[in-house]
Amino acid sequence: MPKLTIDNISVEVPAGTTVLEAAQKAGVQIPTLCYMKDVQAIGACRVCTVEVEGARALVASCAMSVSEGMKIKTNTKRVREARRTVVELLLSEHDGDCQTCPRNEDCELQKVAHELGVREIHYPGGKAARYQDHSTPALTRDTAKCILCRRCVTVCNNVQGVAALWPQNRGFKTVVGPAFCHELDDVVCVQCGQCGAVCPVGAITEQDHIGMVWDALDDPAKHVIVQTAPAIRAALGECFGYPPGTRVTGKMTAALRRLGFAGVFDTNFTADLTIIEEGTELLMRLKQVLKPGGNGHGRHFGPLPMFTSCSPGWIKFMEHFYPDMTPNLSTCKSPQQMFGAIAKTYYAQKIGKRPEDLFVVSVMPCTAKKFECQRPEMDDSGVQDVDAVLTTRELARMIKQAGIRFEQLPDEEMDAPLGLSTGAADIFANTGGVMEAALRTAWELVTGRELPFDKLHVAPIQGLEGVKEASAKITGAKPEWSFLEGVELKVAVAHGLGNARKVIERIRSGQAQYHFIEIMTCPGGCIGGGGQPRTTTNDIREKRIAAIYAEDESRKLRKSHENPAVQQLYKEFLGVPLGEKSHHLLHTKYTARARV
Repeated sequence: MPKLTIDNISVEVPAGTTVLEAAQKAGVQIPTLCYMKDVQAIGACRVCTVEVEGARALVASCAMSVSEGMKIKTNTKRVREARRTVVELLLSEHDGDCQTCPRNEDCELQKVAHELGVREIHYPGGKAARYQDHSTPALTRDTAKCILCRRCVTVCNNVQGVAALWPQNRGFKTVVGPAFCHELDDVVCVQCGQCGAVCPVGAITEQDHIGMVWDALDDPAKHVIVQTAPAIRAALGECFGYPPGTRVTGKMTAALRRLGFAGVFDTNFTADLTIIEEGTELLMRLKQVLKPGGNGHGRHFGPLPMFTSCSPGWIKFMEHFYPDMTPNLSTCKSPQQMFGAIAKTYYAQKIGKRPEDLFVVSVMPCTAKKFECQRPEMDDSGVQDVDAVLTTRELARMIKQAGIRFEQLPDEEMDAPLGLSTGAADIFANTGGVMEAALRTAWELVTGRELPFDKLHVAPIQGLEGVKEASAKITGAKPEWSFLEGVELKVAVAHGLGNARKVIERIRSGQAQYHFIEIMTCPGGCIGGGGQPRTTTNDIREKRIAAIYAEDESRKLRKSHENPAVQQLYKEFLGVPLGEKSHHLLHTKYTARARV
């Protein structure tokens, strides 16, 4: 292992370690803007420059590997002046509008400038021509704020495999955006928001629904209710100074009531409902493939393997890149959209309201949910099922706008019946969670026994490995499921669309065979969604995931089919899983989309 000194501190690190990483091990902080740990180290911004003895010029610490005997200085006058100059040049071209920018006080460029002591800009520069792209329901781009760090390009190409964003032109005319100056809505953007999650400034942000929600709350003719996704409770606290992974479910509920929502409910309720519908659909697909004449009264449920359908960015990815495989997607709507349909029918009837009198707000970790709620097929209640979607960041801003002291709130419970859920619904937030929740129910329906894994957790599909697999042989199947006796049930889990592509290509080439596959759009699953507090690293993902599993394990009920409120919903309203009413309200179809 090479030995070197950094600011006269001796450090020994493995070969291949960068100077930046070695400095961090030595306790030396070097500022960065373009750097993304484990993803990108291209030295584009030059903010991380250091002085290496024997080198003629300063070097980018993020892009240079260490060598034996290297002597590095990170805090010389030359280094400090170079960093300040770089940041001043960035600021001279950056039309930040700091006072009104949504990233004010959450901007990495602003933070670095402050830490480097930049108090004035000595270069007049030339402000970039402003072009604002509001073409998609989920995201907005402002080219005048872009600092050309290329983080968005890296995450869109190397992590998600979508390639909607590219650097174009050269020199001072360089811009980052869709090819040929298209708008985002004209290309294959899946609206996952990972670009905005890694953008260090305010060049890419979510479409703001805060004003729309305030207007609804102020309208006496509207009955405004809210649903909260499971990932929110493990991340919202970060916006108020809590450590990552702090569970704030009770305080979040109290804050939503104080904002004025007439009903505070949980997307977990319809996550449980999703498992009932999706698990039954999986069993029907297995039946029609494995049991002669077993296609269920002539109805075709679709081919195997079956993919989950909870993640709208993943659905749009399939519609663009693999439209021939959309029949493999579960027909189930996402829990968000199931909630909207149930709220404006079943719940509306219970409280004596018309669907058009209800205004349904979702709080989601995902920007693509803003796109999903506006899909034309999401109106089975007779009106748009979900009216507005707030990201975790937007909800935090609303709480602050209302003057609510979040840390002083009591813990409160969500409202019945749409606020009741099980631990299986909690883990929808994590990669592997939907699969685990589905297996808890499907396995018990088939065998009458709990999953043969410790504490109901399917360990092989947990964690942040990009593609995970598990299998289990079905034994002791009930008579009605005897055709599954001895079947080795094979499942796979992938998170991040680049990993989803790997799974699909392996299936197409015949290298892998599965019965059921969970795909989540964002790295780590919903806990790493494009609308979560920035910036999400693997360390933060792991802390949020641990919080969600702790939430699950604290529950008395941990299997979706045990939810009494869901059981009552079927008894009073839906009838049976995959029945006529549930098919109409809870299932959908998909659309082949162009690849521009």
